[in-house]
Amino acid sequence: MKILLLALRSLRREWHLPELRTLAASLVLAVVALGVVATLSARMEHGVLASAAELIGGDLGVSAPQSIPDTFAAAGRERGLGITHTASFPSVAFAQQQSQLLEVLATDAAYPLRGTLLVSDASGRQIVSHGPPAGTVFLDHRALVALHRQIGDNVQVGGRDLRIAGELVQEPDGGELVAMAPRALMNLGDAEQAGLLGVGSRARHSLLLAGEPAAVQRWRTWVQSTALPQGGELITPEQTQERMRNAFDRAGAFLRLTALLSALLSGVAIALASQRYARRKTGEISLLRALGTSRKRVLILLLGTLGGLALPAALLGVVLALALAEGAWMFASQMFAGVPTVLPILPSLAAAGMGIAVLVGFALPPLVRLADIPPVAVFRASLARRIRRFDALYLIPAVVALALIWSLSGSATLAGILAASLLGVAVVSALLAAALLWIARRVAPGGHPALRLGMAALARRRGLSIVQATALSLGLTALLLLAIVAPALLDGWRRELPSDTPNWFVLNLQDDQRTDFQQALARIGANQLNMMPLAVGKFTAINGQPIDRMTFKDERAKDWSDRQLRLSWANDLPPSNTVIAGQWFAPNPPQAEVSVDTMWRDMYGLKVGDTMRFDVGESQLDARVTSFRHVDWTSFRVNFFLLMDPSHANAMPHTWIASFYMPRGNTEALAALSRDYPNLSLVDVDALLDRVREIVQRVTGAVRWVLGFSLLAGALVLAAALATSGQERRHEAALLRTLGARRGLLRIAAACEFALLGLIAGITAALGAWIGGWWLGRSVFHLKDFMPQALSLAVAALAAAVVVMLLGLAGTRKVTHTPPMRLLRAE
Repeated sequence: MKILLLALRSLRREWHLPELRTLAASLVLAVVALGVVATLSARMEHGVLASAAELIGGDLGVSAPQSIPDTFAAAGRERGLGITHTASFPSVAFAQQQSQLLEVLATDAAYPLRGTLLVSDASGRQIVSHGPPAGTVFLDHRALVALHRQIGDNVQVGGRDLRIAGELVQEPDGGELVAMAPRALMNLGDAEQAGLLGVGSRARHSLLLAGEPAAVQRWRTWVQSTALPQGGELITPEQTQERMRNAFDRAGAFLRLTALLSALLSGVAIALASQRYARRKTGEISLLRALGTSRKRVLILLLGTLGGLALPAALLGVVLALALAEGAWMFASQMFAGVPTVLPILPSLAAAGMGIAVLVGFALPPLVRLADIPPVAVFRASLARRIRRFDALYLIPAVVALALIWSLSGSATLAGILAASLLGVAVVSALLAAALLWIARRVAPGGHPALRLGMAALARRRGLSIVQATALSLGLTALLLLAIVAPALLDGWRRELPSDTPNWFVLNLQDDQRTDFQQALARIGANQLNMMPLAVGKFTAINGQPIDRMTFKDERAKDWSDRQLRLSWANDLPPSNTVIAGQWFAPNPPQAEVSVDTMWRDMYGLKVGDTMRFDVGESQLDARVTSFRHVDWTSFRVNFFLLMDPSHANAMPHTWIASFYMPRGNTEALAALSRDYPNLSLVDVDALLDRVREIVQRVTGAVRWVLGFSLLAGALVLAAALATSGQERRHEAALLRTLGARRGLLRIAAACEFALLGLIAGITAALGAWIGGWWLGRSVFHLKDFMPQALSLAVAALAAAVVVMLLGLAGTRKVTHTPPMRLLRAE
């Protein structure tokens, strides 16, 4: 207990030392950066799931091709959950001489449990509604146009006359981007009485539930331990709206990258400040050892001092992280349309634990080594610098850094790229520093006296100079990645969704309509038209073996093989597709060929050369896998998992699907187009595009927040690196002043010394940031055309040299203005 009290008294006495303040500030910054990002990520994840729940109409559910057994609903009621039943199926609606295929959702009065069902009445007023009453139906605009009906008219669905009670404006849609036919909502009882849900129907029944998260999780656990109905599957929010999920995943990667580099910068500052603090404590520890203090007690004293510093600093970091995260959420929460989430405490506490791990990992080696100073070192200071017993401890910072990268990156690729980039920067900067110091020894004797002094100062402290150059390089690399490369990555992300990104999809376009439709679009000002054929079939066999008799590791495989399959074909590789294995189709191949998306490749374990069998209409088609593609599903273009070669696919029965861009404010022109082509389904995806763009914008703001912490951490790295040799430099300046050196000469010498350090750090940091940024853009964020601006990095490298020189001069200004005798006495 006494040794711990002594440690606290020592901390209070030494708090004025810049090294301890640097340690505390670095820890606070690390905890704040990690805590803010971890808290935001946790709330974003909750918001994503909550938004997805609004898409499916409930927190959780189960679906099957037949009625859901009552036991599932009963289990939900026992746990206090709200329940709604639905059934979806295709059906034809009739009105006078018109008919139209509809995608019908039959619901009870409780639907939806989550999300909003928005209906427009005859006056055009939009109201929030639930499932339609018996004898009524809600139709979307496409269905009303196709059937030439208005609100209040009657239509016939399943042989029953139903009154159109409203126009369907917005509904939970299960995350589907496009519907293959106009949508309709009818009463579940009406559908049952009309025989639309009987044996042999194509209905898909669903049971949706909503309630307290703990109760929902208990029901989910119960379902997972219970056999689902034949062909049944669990409906979860995680499965919906993959385009939004991709956007949020990429947003999380940006934020984790920023926080991770901030924490690593803090670690570098901690390591340098600890090294300097250990040097300052050498005399005191030597005296304690000479007075009989054991190594164990000395180590407890040092660790107690470190702990007394770490705990309040970490607590302050947690408080600041929670406050800043709450402020940031006031802006970020708008991405989730006001979805409420509780401020989580655990992420910030975990960040405090990580911050303390960074402090201990980076500060422990010099302090443990300091505790091993022999008692005789009080008489011979040189003995304190000969200890080599604990050199292996200097691997601890590297291990802590790797562990931090691995735990925070959320991606093995991101972790590997960062670790390789930073390791490469450290090695290159150390080698470059050593080479330049070797050259300086041979060039300096013939140069200006100030240059000779500056080069000699670096050469005398060769090991320390290399450490300083390496630390500065690592810090500047992280700063350049954040300050230049991260905004460039965000700009590249924005460019993926330019203002003229296709915002309308067209379904059911016929061969003989293509030319006229294209001309009609041009007349109303549409552009970016992209058309592809669409055939509907089923995937039945791999290498002649029926899918039904095969087993796959991926649980999704069976479900996908049971679905209707949409096929397309193209002579040229479509935009937003990249062949990553095999070859694109040759002209007129002797056997049918197919190109497969990577998801299907992994799901079915496919290889180049395998044969896939498809049933399309009345015929079968065996196609050989000739290539695998990476598809950018965030591009909002028409994309397919499977693409056939045209020479064998053209004969299949098909329609066309298209996408195009239409400026806002052309509702009347599009309505007229819909009337001219009543068989077409026009799907507006502007709302989804706006949501993704909003995510990009708000992530940019969040990155700037965390970038502020990173810049502060970078400033600490620069200050700690330049202060590491401050004591030796003061002593040398005192001697040179005593020998008659002028202040101007010492300032020029210091400028040469720090400029060389800054140049080494700037060059290696610019190179490391360019390679690491290019690697991150291509491999992690999938920006295939991304290339960091070399000119910006080169300018930043030169600026780094100037900044390091100016900071170094500012740090030595006091030395050059102090009388030599006072400096010598202070020593």
